[in-house]
This record gives sequence, structure tokens and C-alpha cells, in this order.
Amino acid sequence: MIRHFLAKGLDTRVVIALIAILASAVLVPLANLALPESHPLHVPTYLLTLWGKYATYAALALALDLVWGYCGILSLGHGAFFALGGYAMGMYLMRQIGTRGVYGNPILPDFMVFLNWKELPWYWEGFDHFAFAMLMVVLVPGILAFVFGWFAFRSRVTGVYLSIITQALTYALLLAFFRNDMGFGGNNGLTDFKDIVGFNVQAQGTRASLFALSCLLVAAGLVLTAAIVNSKLGKVLIAIRDAESRTRFIGYRVATYKTFVFTVSAMLAGLAGALYVPQVGIINPSEFSPGNSIEAVIWVAVGGRGTLVGAIVGAVAVNWGKTWFTGVLPSFWLFALGGLFVLVTLFLPKGIVGTWSEWRAKRRAAPPADATPAPAE
Repeated sequence: MIRHFLAKGLDTRVVIALIAILASAVLVPLANLALPESHPLHVPTYLLTLWGKYATYAALALALDLVWGYCGILSLGHGAFFALGGYAMGMYLMRQIGTRGVYGNPILPDFMVFLNWKELPWYWEGFDHFAFAMLMVVLVPGILAFVFGWFAFRSRVTGVYLSIITQALTYALLLAFFRNDMGFGGNNGLTDFKDIVGFNVQAQGTRASLFALSCLLVAAGLVLTAAIVNSKLGKVLIAIRDAESRTRFIGYRVATYKTFVFTVSAMLAGLAGALYVPQVGIINPSEFSPGNSIEAVIWVAVGGRGTLVGAIVGAVAVNWGKTWFTGVLPSFWLFALGGLFVLVTLFLPKGIVGTWSEWRAKRRAAPPADATPAPAE
């Protein structure tokens, strides 16, 4: 089975992407830690953190491409799973502050002391343990996606109606997490983190490790998604995407397949959110904004829906452009993003990687330029 996957799942495009990702996971931290600041190849810590954030976005884009590109589920709420994973990690980081907070309370986070909370809520119990927090990073988005998918897909909600429901889900979570009485920091969210598994979260070595872990998550996510889409399961997912009714009529349990892949995708998005939070230093309800989920759709569309590698390329390219554009013309970024989506839809409907692959396939299929037709008999 493993040999079959290596032969079919890891095609040339995926292998090249894996080599680039794994090389980045090793070389970029070395360029930050081993080379002096005066060296031309030295990578500053702020760039390391920025690129680490891009890597978590790439993992989120991979998760979205799995359900949208291969199963036809256009989710406008994947930012919710990303944010839930981030909040689970943020709760762990808050519990690690202890007496070093502003109020010096060994149990309650500062915002709870400020709001006159008397005891820690039951759903915060266990988050002082890293293993429990990581379990929640995966379980909370996964359970929410499973319950949502169980009802939505069994009810045969598809198309734009499903997209609207996923967007409503993330907006409902946005409103809920804004409330102070929810116990998640309200509008300010969770911040002022100190340590992660005993290491200073601001230390240069910790930043380098977080970047490497983010790259490894992207690599592992790419291998996982490639294994899924190139298996028999993946063929059924593509059949559901292209002809859901026919797939159901020939005996496949369409709702079960869609629920499974939606749950796996949500778990991957939650892991991405967990690595995002210690690198940016904050998690607040704005991460649930529907605009974030829509932006993730644009990453996948720009890179190439249904290509996996394209999702990574699109996430990195669009966010690099966002970093540059918001530094030059910050008030026009949303207009540029909308224009980019329109241009890609009109002129590159298969995205960057999809268009490139199509062009290469046509070039290989074309006869050589010096080929002469055989003489007629």
C-alpha cells in the first residue's frame, strides 16, 4: 500500500514541493540562528515569524483545497476551524503565564481577574497540559465539523446554500467569542504569552522552531491530502464533485464521504491555527471574521483549485502580496484582492499551478516542430 502511494500519490509536482518545503524547514532557521546579522544570507527574526505565518496559511489552504478542489464543498467557514485551533493553543499559553501576569494570579488569566471571575471555568481545566491542549486543537474543530457535516450533508444541502450556512457558522462563532461572559477574553482575546513547553515564546530559537514546525505541518498535510485524493476514496470524492447524484444512485453513501473529508480538513485547519497563535502572539474573535474564510478561498483559486500544491503557492503568493501592498497602499488592499480574484476567474480559471500543468501537458502532446508527415501511398 505504501509503495502504491509513493508511486502514484507522490507525483513529480508533489515531490518537488515537499523537497522545497523540507529544505525551507532546515535552511531558513539555520540562516537565522547560525549566520551573523552582517552576513548577506542572514534571515532576520521578524522575517522568520512572517514566513512562519505564511506556512500556517498554506496549511489552511491545503485543508480548504481538499474539500473544495476534490469534493466540491465550497466552505466559507474554514476560518472558524483555524480560529478554534488557535484558541485551544491560546488557552494553553495563557495557563503557562501563572504568577507572571499583571495581577499575579496563579490560576486565573489576567482578563478573568479584571472581570472579577472567582474561579476557572470548567472548560479551561486541563489546558495547563500541552498534550491535552493539542488534543483539543484537533478534537474541537473535528467534532464541530463532524456535527455540522452530519446534519448538512445528510440533508443534502449543497452549492451556494451550503456556502452560506458555513459562513453563518463562522459569523455566529464570531459573535459568541466577542462576549466577555464566554470566558475567552472577549474583544481583546488572548495575548501576552510567555512560554510554550517551557521555552520563551519570544526567543529566537523558539521562533525558528515554530517556523520549522509550521513547514513540517505543511509537508505532512501535503502528504496526507495527496494520499487521500490519489486513493480509491479520492476517486469517489472526485465523482461526488463532478456528479453527486449519479454517485449516490450507484450506491455510494455520499453524505458519509463528505462528512469524513470535511472533518479531516477541519482538523488540519485547527493544527494550522495552533501554530499560528504563538507566532503572531495573539488570538481574538476577528479570526472568525467571514472575510478571512473568503480570503482563504481566493488563495486556493489563485494557486489552482484541485492541485494541492497550488493551494500552497496561492497562500504564500497572495499573503506576500498583501504584506507588500499594505505597506505601500494599505487602504486599497481589499480592492486589489477583489480585482485579483476577478482576473484569475476570467483569465486563469485553473489558477497558477493548474494553468502551468495544462500548458506543459499540451506542449508534451504536441508533435515536434520538425516532424514531417508520412508520404501518402
